[in-house]
Formats: sequence, structure tokens, C-alpha cells
Amino acid sequence: MSEFLAEMIGTMILIIFGGGVVGGVVLKKTKAEGAGWIVITIGWGLAVTMGVYAVGSISGAHLNPAVTLGFAAIGEFPWEKVPLYMTAQVLGGFLGGVIVFFQYLPHWRATKDPGDKLAVFSTGPAIRSTFSNLVSEMIGTFVLIMGLLFIGANEFTEGLNPAIVGLLITAIGLSLGATTGYAINPARDLGPRIAHALLPIIGKGSSDWGYSWIPIVGPLLGGTYGALFYKAIFKGDYSVAFWIVSIVVIVVLLAALNSELKKRHASEEAV
Repeated sequence: MSEFLAEMIGTMILIIFGGGVVGGVVLKKTKAEGAGWIVITIGWGLAVTMGVYAVGSISGAHLNPAVTLGFAAIGEFPWEKVPLYMTAQVLGGFLGGVIVFFQYLPHWRATKDPGDKLAVFSTGPAIRSTFSNLVSEMIGTFVLIMGLLFIGANEFTEGLNPAIVGLLITAIGLSLGATTGYAINPARDLGPRIAHALLPIIGKGSSDWGYSWIPIVGPLLGGTYGALFYKAIFKGDYSVAFWIVSIVVIVVLLAALNSELKKRHASEEAV
């Protein structure tokens, strides 16, 4: 199997399990309806575990453009393979979304809320606030890449690493995921969102393309910074890229804070 096919299949498996658990929880008249956030986070953790087990020995199971870009930024992955991996990951996310659509065929009609239908495919914010949502995705992916590098720096029983990675995803979901649904993976969001836009889902409503750039840019920026930060702080390699991305991250953080302070001020004046 080629690395392209491995990344595509691995990401497809990720979405089948991950999108599948969301569908079970949010769509109407499923046996898991209303099971809640803990079920969703555990499901996503297991989704990543299965995807890594499936193709880890072939492609390294990035399954995430933010992982691919982050590893390339610190010299752990060849730059010439980055477009190949990213294309495979988005395509795999799309195919996974299509399979989840067929899994829940009668339940699209039974579910009236278009937002619930979109949630099966892609993420959305609990409170829509552009810079704050961007920061949430940056932080979640920063922690993801740092966690992957921590795991890689330790020795585990052979074959246990995918399970540890799955626990990391579950921890991120439980601790940091409630603000934006923790895409922390552009392919996980973009591929299924395209599927949502193209599939004949009854009463599906908008695919929310206005928000769609946040779960792309946030993870790519946060993931790259996580890798550069690890290399700088833990390995002592303070590259030019580290300082440049540090400045960008600080600007985004300050923009988010300023935006929220302005909203608070406006709210106080309106009282």
C-alpha cells in the first residue's frame, strides 16, 4: 500500500468512528441519542487509535495536516511529501463523511435541526467569536503536537503507542474541546464539510463556510508552533521560524483578548 492510500484510508477510518459517534449522540431516534460529550470524546479518542493502528506502520499515520506540517517544520518529515499527505487526508475525511451519511440514512429525516446535522460532519463554536475560536483551535492543536512529541520521546510496550495517542485525543476533547468542538485537524473538518455540502441530506441547511477557515488555520498555526516550541524549549534549537511564529501567535492572542474586552465594554455601555 502506498503512503497516499494509507493516509487516505487512515483518515477515512478516523471519520467513520469520529463522525459516527457524533451522529449517534446528536441525531434523533438513534439508540445513543443524548449520550453526551463524554461519549463523543471517548469515541474520537478510539477513532484516532484505530486509524493509527490501521496505517501507522505504512505512513506513520499522521491523519492530520497539522501533524504533517508541524513535523515538517522541525525536520521530522520531508517537505516534498507534505502536499501528498495533506491531499490524502482531506480526501479520506471526505470519504469518511460519505460513509457516515449512509450509516444514518433514516435519521437525517428524523432530525429537524440543521445544526445537529452539520455537527456530524464538522465543528462549530459554542460561542461564535472569531479570534477566540481561532485561539481555541490553536491551543488544542498546540497541545496535540506537543503531546505526540512527548509520547515519541518515551518508550512504551510495543503496539501501545496508538492507544496512548487515543488517550491524548480524549484528554484534549474533555479539557479543551468544549469551546469549538476541537477540530484540531483541518482534514477532519474540511473533508466532511465538503461531503455535507455535496450530499443530498434532507433539510441540511448551510455548511457554514464562513467559519470553515478557523478549523483550518487554527490547527495549522497551533500545530506548527507546538512542534517549533518543543524543539526550542526541550531541544534548545531556537530557530528563526520559532521566533516568527511566536510573534504571530502573540498577535492572535492579543487580538482575541482585545475583541472580548471590546465586547464586554459594549455590553456594559448598553446596560
